[in-house]
Amino acid sequence: MLEKFERYPLTFGPTPIEKLDRLGKHLGGKVEIYAKREDCNSGLAFGGNKLRKLEYIVPDAIASKADTLVSIGGVQSNHTRMVAAVAAKIGMKCVLVQESWVPHEDAVYDRVGNILLSRVLGAEVCLVDEGFDIGIRRSWEQALDEVRSRDGRPYAIPAGASVHKYGGLGYVGFAEEVRAQEKLLGFAFDYVVVCTVTGSTQAGMVVGFAKDGRQRNVIGIDASATPVGTKAQVLQIARHTAELVNLGTAIVDDDVELLKQYAHPCYGIPSAETSDAIRLCARLEGIITDPVYEGKSMQGMIDLIQKGFFPEGSRVLYAHLGGAPAINGYGYTFRNG
Repeated sequence: MLEKFERYPLTFGPTPIEKLDRLGKHLGGKVEIYAKREDCNSGLAFGGNKLRKLEYIVPDAIASKADTLVSIGGVQSNHTRMVAAVAAKIGMKCVLVQESWVPHEDAVYDRVGNILLSRVLGAEVCLVDEGFDIGIRRSWEQALDEVRSRDGRPYAIPAGASVHKYGGLGYVGFAEEVRAQEKLLGFAFDYVVVCTVTGSTQAGMVVGFAKDGRQRNVIGIDASATPVGTKAQVLQIARHTAELVNLGTAIVDDDVELLKQYAHPCYGIPSAETSDAIRLCARLEGIITDPVYEGKSMQGMIDLIQKGFFPEGSRVLYAHLGGAPAINGYGYTFRNG
């Protein structure tokens, strides 16, 4: 599906799939749980799902003759960390707008984790006191203008790389990769669980798995706490991506399954249930999930299994998208483990 698109390799190759036996047994043993380790996909600044997207965006950035990647996210954005790492890798400058998307008061929140890594990587970090929104931000547009005013040549990468014209391609590739791994495993996964905020990860999966009719088995766990806007954005990106790859079938509203009940209390703030899920996964499997994204999708998957959402005998693939550095911004929450 992606043969006609240029790709700039940033990842090690196919990410491993491992069975989470201890977690599965703890939850009753009625379904088999597997994790696809997107958090282990690269040697660039701890990796993560954004690199799959950026592999298809970097060729366009290079072709544009840009000298500066300009992107945006929250203070503890995984995406901006990866943009900073990619800029360093390809020899470009980097400007990052870091907005106050999370009402979090940990004393070192803006000095540790992802934002610390972005600074170490050499990015110009601009802290902006604006609240959460997955749409196009004026602060980002101003940063692009500022680079131009200094005679720089900016290349615009939106939040999460999501509404970029090539933002959905990487996770079409994820679906193709899973299909190849399923042949080696000797079985197909019945469901894929994925965290969703800016939307292109789930959108790409929906398009990729639509090739074999499994798009409705991609279970999005909303972590934005703005599910109406998020679902609309997933649909928009999926439809655009389907056209790009010549899918040949329409993406309809019901193709996007987005569960909204796990984003509580708001974007970036873990509920007690999210924190418990983070601890449970860590203590049973040694896998670290973060309070913003993966902790909420882990909470969602655990709850769905406990409630019988997945039929007995199902094989569930949890997409671990990365983001562990963000947990450093929540030192008070996890001060006692």
